[in-house]
Amino acid sequence: MLAEMRIQGLGVIEDALLELHAGFTVVTGETGAGKTMVVTGLHLLSGGRAEVSKVRTGMLKAFVEGRFTYSGVEGAERIVTDSGADVDEDGSVIALRAIAVDGRSRAHLGGRSVPVGVLAELSEQLIAVHGQNDQLRLLRPSEQRAVIDRFAGDAVTKPLRAYQEIRSEWLAVIAELTERSTRSREMAQQADLLKHGLTEIDAVQPEPGEDVELTAQIKRLAAVDELRAAATEAHVAVSGSAEGDPDAPGAMGLVSEALRRLSTSEDAVLRELAPRLEEASVLLADVGAELGGYVETLDADPALLEKVLARQGDLKRLTRKYAADVDGVLAWADDARRRLETMDTSEEALAELGLRRDQLAIQLAAHAVEVSAAREKAAAELAAEITRELSGLAMGQAAIEVTVEQRPAEHGDTHALAIDGRAVHAGSDGIDDVELLLRAHDGAPPLPVHKAASGGELSRVMLAIEVVLAHADTVQTLVFDEVDAGVGGRAAIEIGRRLARLARTHQVLVVTHLPQVAAFADQHLVVDKGHKGGVTRSGVKNLAPTERVSELARMLAGMDNETGRAHAEELLATAEKDKAEFEPKRKRAKKK
Repeated sequence: MLAEMRIQGLGVIEDALLELHAGFTVVTGETGAGKTMVVTGLHLLSGGRAEVSKVRTGMLKAFVEGRFTYSGVEGAERIVTDSGADVDEDGSVIALRAIAVDGRSRAHLGGRSVPVGVLAELSEQLIAVHGQNDQLRLLRPSEQRAVIDRFAGDAVTKPLRAYQEIRSEWLAVIAELTERSTRSREMAQQADLLKHGLTEIDAVQPEPGEDVELTAQIKRLAAVDELRAAATEAHVAVSGSAEGDPDAPGAMGLVSEALRRLSTSEDAVLRELAPRLEEASVLLADVGAELGGYVETLDADPALLEKVLARQGDLKRLTRKYAADVDGVLAWADDARRRLETMDTSEEALAELGLRRDQLAIQLAAHAVEVSAAREKAAAELAAEITRELSGLAMGQAAIEVTVEQRPAEHGDTHALAIDGRAVHAGSDGIDDVELLLRAHDGAPPLPVHKAASGGELSRVMLAIEVVLAHADTVQTLVFDEVDAGVGGRAAIEIGRRLARLARTHQVLVVTHLPQVAAFADQHLVVDKGHKGGVTRSGVKNLAPTERVSELARMLAGMDNETGRAHAEELLATAEKDKAEFEPKRKRAKKK
């Protein structure tokens, strides 16, 4: 639920705070006062497109801030948690949208900067805004199909989800089969090249890191004399002369002599150094042994050098063609083998893919038929309920029909699916075309809604649909922006009555110019404008009961006079009586 909303620097509104409650809240005001800025603010909080032209003249930024309560709405709770937003002590979270005159837009949730898309995701869980643009969207076949699916709920959602999963796999198999069939010659040439490369690599059988090891080995074999001299001299320096020359005892001999002298000393400090010399003696012995062993392995071997050079030449031929080093060559070979698995253009491989495509098509058709059947059932129920609502909106002779027809596939359709011997188009949302038809009166032919309904009737059809869908809708806050446009008289009273009843299960916010609708509200906000220094400023005020009478009188007669006030009081009394009569009925229905 939207608990409050603050608007600063948006259009004619300089600074306004809307404190909202559960139930039916109406927003009224004179033309040009800025009523539509309330809905604009909601659109911005919902992640809508930011327009610089909406920033109030003379201000650098416009701000819209909303406080939402979302307890029990799993999707909203997940979004708030994932964004790292700070939640207030009362369990609410604050969303903020800022628009600068330079075109930059910023979004925050719970004090954290977030992408605008996060606000859009949150609003989808909490708010549904309906205006005249929504009526235009209702004319689109995809939107009409969405209405059916919302009404049907899990009866359509579950088989549709299974349909979409199978369809994705089906399309992938079709694409692969098409590619293999149309590019068979090209793929065969590519396969030959890959096979030739693998044959060359397998003939050499390189090992990981082998080129690096061979390079080091060649260096040793090519410089054996220099290495032997260096190792021999180092060995003599450590272990002493092989002939036992007393003038060249080596490091081990010198350390041994030092150890002997310290061990025989009577001084405690000198004797404490002896263990460290013992460690040095052991280390020197190990190094001397390793140097001696190294010298023994350095026999010149021209045949081995030639063999190693030949092996290096084999590896270089591979690295020149396939990669910079042996590890890269091996990686190329692994990738080539994987690619060959998908480039089989043999008749057996194509037949196997074709069989898989046909098996998936059978499964897809079964899910599509299940979705269609659920939609057809929901369409009949939805049409009956909307027609029943229209009878209470001064359209007693009107009737709604909802048709669900399978969309035939056109010639060359790559997404064609055979169902009951007919080719239909398997779209992402199923195989059905859905259309809302309106029969304006008995004997009139059913026509598309936009052709059969006037502007006011279209508004009432939209409201009737929303009332019907409200019971299956998880969104708790419904916003209507002049959904009563083009309506008056008895129809306006019926719209007010329907909105009031809708507000028993939802938070309803309505921007209206009709007093008959405003009279049914539980809370009345008025956007009033003033002039100071040649500048128009608007604010929002929560009306007290006596102030509501004055505002309704203005809306009825254009002036606050005795006649207008009497009419306004009568209208309020009628609305209150209607709501009081409806409440017990609603409670009795709940008990049943």
